[in-house]
Amino acid sequence: MARNGFGPRAAALSEAIASRLWPIPLAATVLAVLLGVVLPEIDRAIDQDLPATFTALLFGGGVDAARAVLSAIAGSVITVTSLTFSLTVVALQLASSQGSPRLLRMFAADRMVHATLAIFIGTFAYSLTVLRTVEDATGDAGAFVPRIAVTVASVLTLTSVVMLTFFLGHLARQLRLETMMRDAHREASRTIGMVWDAAPGRPAAVAPRSPQEAREVRSESSGFLTEVDRSRLVEIAREHDVVVEEISPTGTNVVTGSPLLRWWPRSGEPTRADAGLDSRLRDQFSLSYEPTPSQDVSFGLRQITDVAMKALSPGVNDPTTAEYAVGHLADLLADIAARGPLPASFTDDEGTARLVPAQPSFESLVALSLGRVRHYGAGDPLVSGRLLRAYGEVGRRTVDQGQREVLRSELARTLRAIDTHAADDTDIRAARHVADEVRTTLG
Repeated sequence: MARNGFGPRAAALSEAIASRLWPIPLAATVLAVLLGVVLPEIDRAIDQDLPATFTALLFGGGVDAARAVLSAIAGSVITVTSLTFSLTVVALQLASSQGSPRLLRMFAADRMVHATLAIFIGTFAYSLTVLRTVEDATGDAGAFVPRIAVTVASVLTLTSVVMLTFFLGHLARQLRLETMMRDAHREASRTIGMVWDAAPGRPAAVAPRSPQEAREVRSESSGFLTEVDRSRLVEIAREHDVVVEEISPTGTNVVTGSPLLRWWPRSGEPTRADAGLDSRLRDQFSLSYEPTPSQDVSFGLRQITDVAMKALSPGVNDPTTAEYAVGHLADLLADIAARGPLPASFTDDEGTARLVPAQPSFESLVALSLGRVRHYGAGDPLVSGRLLRAYGEVGRRTVDQGQREVLRSELARTLRAIDTHAADDTDIRAARHVADEVRTTLG
């Protein structure tokens, strides 16, 4: 049996770490402190044996100068760190107000932000650690200045200045809505590829029907369903010779007591209560306080759709951004359509049906994305025209007749909405002309 359970687990772990600001700066702080302890000892051991050509490049001041340099570095870097953090908070506020609150997670996961904070905080921690090793002359020993360590502090400071320059340019670029949508698009594309390529078992086109006496397993907590380990579900189902059917797709908001899955014996025998099996199956479902893109195809679509809806709101009135968002949505839906429907069920190595996954339908994804834009943008000729063309773009890559029918239905709804909300007959005639071309594409 194909085992791809590591992919979703690794993706979820990576998402949990990457979406938080503290792990990388904390690791940099620990490494900086260790370097600040070890490097002065190395300095003490080899300082007298260094060649003159090398020592000419090192810090050449005395004890007071070394302390002044290290103190200045520590004070200035922590000030710049505060400025960087303040700019990041402002960026988060702008991303929330201009785009969508769901885009904040991408800013928190930005590697440039992580790297910049790591360099700044690491330089601060390193300078303080080295500062304690600078020693005045005493009766028993002479003065000690860790020249290599102080030089490294100066190099880290110059690196921090360079990082600050790049960070400011990066921040200005990240605040553009086009960049936000591009990043959301890339993330959604990765999720689509992972979901469609995952193979917890052998795919099957037919799903077994659950009997009336199938046993439901309910959630013991509330939250968003972020991950399902389907490889383990297939294994557990094979061990107990049962069939498992998921009830809610990934991304669903689940409350305590809501059914997560149902199972029944494959042999057709009456279903008997099995608390141990219920618990093992329930443990393969992960809930969180917020949705994540690790297995949720709809999450990326929702992020871009939110940008379009915010752009179409009366307070913003930016139809150009909504038009760009529809282009991103069309490309993602076309990618989904080109891959075809997901398997109806998965079997074990012997070909026995073990898992019926719950996946969002193509119809629901279209309604979540293009359908919501239609609801708010049908009266704008720029947005409505782009919507109509989007149905044709997705239809060109569709390999399933059922998906084509979904697009035809959505096309008809959009035309009705345009007839209702368009400002004049010219816009209606232009929309119908585009719709005729789209119908030819859809067949």
